[in-house]
Amino acid sequence: MIKAIAIDDELPALQIIDIFCNKIDFIQLEKTFNKPTDAVKYINKYPVDLLFLDINMPSLSGIELYKNTEQETMVIFTTAYSDYAVEGFNLDAIDYLLKPFTFERFLQAVNKAAQHQQLKTTTAPAQSFIYIRADYSLIKIDTNDILFIEGLDDYLKIHLVNQKPVVARMTLKSIVDKLPEDNFIRIHRSYVAAINKISSIRAKMITIANEDLPVSNSYEENFLKRINK
Repeated sequence: MIKAIAIDDELPALQIIDIFCNKIDFIQLEKTFNKPTDAVKYINKYPVDLLFLDINMPSLSGIELYKNTEQETMVIFTTAYSDYAVEGFNLDAIDYLLKPFTFERFLQAVNKAAQHQQLKTTTAPAQSFIYIRADYSLIKIDTNDILFIEGLDDYLKIHLVNQKPVVARMTLKSIVDKLPEDNFIRIHRSYVAAINKISSIRAKMITIANEDLPVSNSYEENFLKRINK
C-alpha cells in the first residue's frame, strides 16, 4: 500500500485526485491540502510514500516545497503548465501530469510509483561503488570511503576518508537512492551519514572523523531505531 497526500491550491483538482485514488486499491490518500505550508508541517511529522504536488501555487511553488521536504518521498507533479516539466524531472519526479489528465493517465503515473517502491524494497546486494558527475566528468566513488554527505542547496559535498571532498550538482534525495541502504542513514535535511563511520553519539549530535553533525527531530526516531539494531 502506498500512503499519499495531495497538495493543490485549487479544491476541484484535489477532488479529482481523491476520486481517482479511490478507484485504485494500492493507493491510500491520507489527506489533501490546499495550503502548502500546512502540507509541509504534516509531511515532516507524518511521513508518506508519495506526494501528488501541484507546481504553480501562489504562496509556495511545488518545486520549492519538494526541495524543502525533509522526508524521502516520491513525487508526481501536477500542473496546467508544461514549462515546468524539465525542472520537475530534474528532481527525480516519478511522473509529471499535465492538467486536465484522464484516469488512465493518472493510473499510469501511480503504477510507476508502485514499481519504484517495489524496486527500493527488493533486497539486492550492496554496491561497492557509485558514479557521480562532478567537475565535468564521471567520478567513481567507493561507498566504503564515504564519511558523510552534506547538502548545500542544489549541490552536495561528499566527504571521504583521506581524500578531498567531491562537490556535485545534485540533491540528497537523488544520491540516497544510489547508496547501499543498510550502510547509510539520513540524519538531517542537510546530512546523510555512513553508519559504520559514527564514532560517538550524544544528545542530538553524532561525530564522524572529528566532525559534529546534528540529528534533527524529524529523523531522530528512525536514526535511533537503526542504531539500536
